Amino acid sequence: MPSAIDARLEELGITLPDAPAPAANYVPYAKAGDLIYISGQVSRDENGFIVGKLGADLGPDEGYRAARHCALALIAQLRAACDGDLDRVVEVIKLTGFVNATPDFTDHPKVINGASDLFAEVFGDRGRHARAAVGCVSLPLGVAVEVEGIFQVS
Repeated sequence: MPSAIDARLEELGITLPDAPAPAANYVPYAKAGDLIYISGQVSRDENGFIVGKLGADLGPDEGYRAARHCALALIAQLRAACDGDLDRVVEVIKLTGFVNATPDFTDHPKVINGASDLFAEVFGDRGRHARAAVGCVSLPLGVAVEVEGIFQVS
């Protein structure tokens, strides 16, 4: 029988990607008590990495979409950390979003809303969280967005 969150994902028409493997010498997530810390997930869709600089190559709507893909990868990692049971998620504690942006780009919050909105859609009130949206001069592999998260699980 599918979990409530799996049913919600299906209702939303969302298929999670496989949990991405780390690209360097780190683990995809770490557990400490009832907290799971998920390493930064970069913007990638079915066609590959979503690259570019917000304010030059991409606009806020494209950045929003990139952040949403980061959130999908975070949920995939969270599923792996919860042994496949996303109903174990008690709360999304905090997201930190990094935006590859030009110095004059100021819509970082609008971009990271792509991740925040997805967590609220999937987890409801349990998906509301504290957050930071930070501009960066560059990100790994030239990606547009990277998002990491902290989650409480049962």
